[in-house]
Amino acid sequence: MDRKEGPSTRSVHLAEQVDPRTRAIVPPVVQNSAFAFENLDEWRAVAQHEAAGDIYSRNSNPTTRRFEEKMAALEGAESASSFGTGMAAISTTLFALLNPGQRVVTVRDAYGATYLHFTQILPRFGINCDVCETDDHEAIEAAIAKGCDLLYLETPTNPTLKVLDLDRLIQAAHKKGATAVVDNTFATPINQTPVEFGADLVIHSATKFLCGHGDAMGGVVCGRKDLVEKIFHHRELTGPTLDAHSAYLLLRSLKTLGLRIQRQNENAIALAGFLEQHPKVEQVYYPGLGNHPGHEIARRQMSGFGGVLSFELKGGMEAAADFLPRLRYAYMAPNLGQVETIVGPAALTSHVELNEEERKASGVPDGLIRYAVGIEDVDDLQADLDKALAGI
Repeated sequence: MDRKEGPSTRSVHLAEQVDPRTRAIVPPVVQNSAFAFENLDEWRAVAQHEAAGDIYSRNSNPTTRRFEEKMAALEGAESASSFGTGMAAISTTLFALLNPGQRVVTVRDAYGATYLHFTQILPRFGINCDVCETDDHEAIEAAIAKGCDLLYLETPTNPTLKVLDLDRLIQAAHKKGATAVVDNTFATPINQTPVEFGADLVIHSATKFLCGHGDAMGGVVCGRKDLVEKIFHHRELTGPTLDAHSAYLLLRSLKTLGLRIQRQNENAIALAGFLEQHPKVEQVYYPGLGNHPGHEIARRQMSGFGGVLSFELKGGMEAAADFLPRLRYAYMAPNLGQVETIVGPAALTSHVELNEEERKASGVPDGLIRYAVGIEDVDDLQADLDKALAGI
């Protein structure tokens, strides 16, 4: 058996090639709307997918295709399709694969806009959605057993960092003939590759860790070729396309993905342990901690525990409002996965679209703080947290 390369080697070299015409190592930005042809026969062959090529960048583009090929390689998937945002990837996948009368099984602890798709948007189109308690695997399996066309999982979850047993739940879905979809945004393909556990499709908000620099938005779906083709065709018709310049920025960022994730993993576990012992912290949510309910599952299916942790302060939202502005090395902003540490209450980040009642139903406490660790020196981040906590 061939030796598997390390994460940084894979990040740098997978799906890369020197441009045969220019000998350029870095792929070019094809900032172009339409592509010209010498004759109608050539045009028709490309348009009908009988020959390789591009006709219009809403459909395909050489730069975005390079990003898709790289993501498919990193996830160990057959194919990939890119999108302008992560939510475009999620919504297009759901609408491309589901029909009225079909049934979805999913979990409560998910990104807020994703949760609202299952509770508000899909039911309007006659799609039945069973939203289960995230940490109750038996309940999820029971819901699948009642009939399931699509299982949608997110692990670790945003922002409560709950962990789902992919092998167990995907097997249950496949027994019922369901398509298994996993949002892998928090883990990244460096820490977790759901295809290895049988996932049919893997989704990312590329805006987060894949980009890592806060300067491009995007989404991507990787997985079985037949399913990706369906999703791609739906995207062609509806138009939520990734632009070439963003694809170029994402390709640039992917080369340092292994390096960045390694540092963020190390920083996050150290800071989670520090916060867990602090007298002003009520609770810390991070799967790398030994007392985390999903720690053993995470150890089995993840090679690292990720760069995001969440915690509650004693004093709730009032204490959080006092604490957050005191941080020097953390930006208060609604993003994560950047080289800079990004922090904010879940009520204003992942679950800002939900009202207080909906947040409670999703298992998100009002004072929960999401702390997305950057690549700064961990001693500086810890000292920053300690000083800010001392001031409240």
